[in-house]
Amino acid sequence: MKVFLADDEIVVREGIRESFPWDETPYTLVGEAPDGEMALPIIRDTNPDIVITDIRMPFMDGLELCRILRVQMPWIGIIVLSGYDEFEYARQCIHLGVREYLLKPINAEKLKEVLDKVSAQIVAERKTLEHAASLRARMESDGRFLKEKLIGLFFNDDSTEEDAKNVIKQLSSMGCNAEAPFYSVIDAAFSPVRTGQEAAFGLAANSGGIVFASAGRTGARLLVMGNTVEEAEERAYAFASSLVQELERLDCSEIRVGIGDIVDSPEKIINSFKAARHIRHIIVERKDEQALILGVREMGEVDEDKKESSVINEAKLYMLDHFSNPNLMLQDVAKVVNMSNSRFSTVFSQQSGQTFTEYLMYLRLNKAKELLRSSDIKNTQIAREAGYNDSHYFSYIFKKNIGITPTEYRAQYQNQPE
Repeated sequence: MKVFLADDEIVVREGIRESFPWDETPYTLVGEAPDGEMALPIIRDTNPDIVITDIRMPFMDGLELCRILRVQMPWIGIIVLSGYDEFEYARQCIHLGVREYLLKPINAEKLKEVLDKVSAQIVAERKTLEHAASLRARMESDGRFLKEKLIGLFFNDDSTEEDAKNVIKQLSSMGCNAEAPFYSVIDAAFSPVRTGQEAAFGLAANSGGIVFASAGRTGARLLVMGNTVEEAEERAYAFASSLVQELERLDCSEIRVGIGDIVDSPEKIINSFKAARHIRHIIVERKDEQALILGVREMGEVDEDKKESSVINEAKLYMLDHFSNPNLMLQDVAKVVNMSNSRFSTVFSQQSGQTFTEYLMYLRLNKAKELLRSSDIKNTQIAREAGYNDSHYFSYIFKKNIGITPTEYRAQYQNQPE
């Protein structure tokens, strides 16, 4: 089970990170953040099974983070931490589907107990879903086959507008609600095809009815639904990232995933599919090592690709000048280049081969390494100049990514070019 931690208190993060016996348990801490706003893109990238979040945090509090995760990644189990023993918080947490509510301070034993409880719930739910899926496969194989074929009609180049409307009606009559204000299509290819398709269908089945899957000759096509343009885009990004991680876990190869335009009616789903398919083909033509192209663009607009590349270059220059600001956020850079947060996040990943968070960390750690090699200033000052308020957190991030502590790095590389 992968675990992510969001808490603005350094002492709490450090305590959970250092005091909990991660190596002796079936849990792995895959990331942490001091507020929900920073946590969200990292959660999308790391795809944890469980998120532990504080209630009161700056920028985006724990309740808002829970609301967003419930909509975009409902399969994640959430544990809420709070130093405020108030019924209203507990009530809101229950309403948001939070699994457990813990009061600070907590110890390793109590945290292990809660992680075990939530983990058991997740495993039981997955087994129930697998069992239900197995029963449906045996008892309703014809109905399931028909649903998959109906979903597949959305991606048929020969389908008409009337066909798309009829598919919605037929699916509804079978108890499958595929009507939404906005849609996006994910076109995925992988090898072996059967293994990858099972993974794609499994993730779609666990999506809470926001993603539907259909088999393709070389992979799978997935229909993602949302109530707003941003929600559809965010869900598509989160699901595509989860799919790639699951395919990699299953040792699939030749993974290529494209995300199409956001469209506002069933009859336009075919346009989103064509865009997703076009983007997926670009990966093959460019022999791009990046498995996931997270872009939304009109068919045939080569100039758009150049424009996006220019925008990301501008963003990187801005980040190069401002990475030492510990409060630098994705939305700050998105505003500079006149993009929405979600659009900037997807285009940045597409053009850079790295997420915004990964690139920002790359800049900060490079600066830290430069200062460690060429100066005698203290680690606390280096942390500040590299963009970290907390020197302990800086040391943790440095060792996690470089493999040795800042002090060890200085001893080994001082006065040497990298």
